[in-house]
Amino acid sequence: MILDEALKGQLAQYLEMLENDIEIKVSTGDDETSKNVMELVETLSSMSPKIKVEETKLERTPSFSVNRQNEDTGIVFAGVPLGQEFTSLILALLQVSGRAPKIDEDLAEKVKNLDEELNFETYISLSCQVCPEVVQALNIMSVLNPKISHTMIDGAVFKDEVDKMNIRAVPSAYLNGEPFGDGWMTVEEILAKLIGGPDASEFADKEPFDMLVVGGGPGGASAAVYGARKGIRTGVVAERFGGQILDTATIENFIGTKQTEGPQLANQLEEHVKDYDVDIMNLQKATSLARKDNLIEVGLENGATLKSKSVVIATGARWRNVNVPGEKEFRNNGVAYCPHCDGPLFEGKRVAVIGGGNSGVEAAIDLAAITEHVTVLEFSDSMKADSVLLDRLHSLKNVTPIVNAQTTEITGTDTVNGLSYIDRETDKEEHIELDGVFVQIGLVPNTDWLEGSVDRNKFGEIIIDKHGATNVPGVYAAGDCTDIPYNQIITSMGAGSLASLSASDYLVRHTESSEDKREKELVEK
Repeated sequence: MILDEALKGQLAQYLEMLENDIEIKVSTGDDETSKNVMELVETLSSMSPKIKVEETKLERTPSFSVNRQNEDTGIVFAGVPLGQEFTSLILALLQVSGRAPKIDEDLAEKVKNLDEELNFETYISLSCQVCPEVVQALNIMSVLNPKISHTMIDGAVFKDEVDKMNIRAVPSAYLNGEPFGDGWMTVEEILAKLIGGPDASEFADKEPFDMLVVGGGPGGASAAVYGARKGIRTGVVAERFGGQILDTATIENFIGTKQTEGPQLANQLEEHVKDYDVDIMNLQKATSLARKDNLIEVGLENGATLKSKSVVIATGARWRNVNVPGEKEFRNNGVAYCPHCDGPLFEGKRVAVIGGGNSGVEAAIDLAAITEHVTVLEFSDSMKADSVLLDRLHSLKNVTPIVNAQTTEITGTDTVNGLSYIDRETDKEEHIELDGVFVQIGLVPNTDWLEGSVDRNKFGEIIIDKHGATNVPGVYAAGDCTDIPYNQIITSMGAGSLASLSASDYLVRHTESSEDKREKELVEK
């Protein structure tokens, strides 16, 4: 039984919400996954009179499509969409039946106006927390536009296909047979890749903000909410709303919430900010900052310039690269950064983890359960992880820790086939044959764009005082991009609110209100 009673209970409640009849076309064989697919489809049919099942032959077996009556909608699940993809299945059933997808009207119109055949395929793993966002986004587009189709493909089921295409990271999306994008993608981001994002002209008429927040992660979202609640004109410009937590798996230290997932928290942050009158400018990368004529100007990659009386920088941090030959060349082709997402693609293979801190050791422990062997490489003379993690690591027979290891190259042809390192005790170069490398060596702040404008320390972190203020009047910073000692979601949120409150106080003390300006103008006249 692939659905337990609890899941069946949830499913029954959602199936009562179906608005119109739907037809599931299923293609199965004699393998175990085919039996599970058929069991799932028959269970769905038995639970709702609005679901009809037809056996047929689809492009992949096992798979099934979800369609309107007498109309192929273009949504296909190749494999069994349980685990992280269970919600994707439920939403597909509801949306194909006629329930409107939860999407902004302007985005929906842009999807409907796409006038070309777009056949998307997304390779996923059922343990990937990021994958459902991409699957659901492309399913929505298929529901809205008959020229768009989408197939979710479970890489664990279609291993030969994954190996043939050298897919070593998920989600991995293809369009009309060609690579389209890897990692987290929303409908907005997919549209930007298809038709381009906003150009500079769309920002030309924006009046100066009272507070402009640069960054859309926990710190930026917190700063925006606090700014908006002060009643000041607030804007958020973000490269991708949600920031690094979009790539975070399970979160268990967010006080008041026992457990959540990164993408889920990111969606909650965005919805909270949208409850207020905040101008959100997503998919925009800041490239410069300068103070001019009592305003702060933030330049964007598209050529636009935004002006504000105060700025809160909350651009967060990104995974630190090991910066050796082969890392960039084999990214998503054997070099990975998310063991939860990409680990299942290396089932039965040999992998390495670079980094002996908590993140690296936790990754090694997780990977040891599915791979043939894991080698953990640590640059210093001892592993830096907590003792409880090291005890667990040393108990695993298929894990080899190596200290004093300086990685020098990641080797391969089409995909990774090995890793070279220097033993720092003997100066001897060693080589390990393997299929994948997971880099887990910490974070680097996203502050390169501030070169020459805001003081930073030798690590690139923005130097702030106890109020979150930088050396530039009116410019504040918060979270992982600053020199605070701990990088946590909850500390970033606190720092974001502190920086926002400090910026609000700065506005009160250093800028004239619009009423004061009008009074001054009248006096001068």
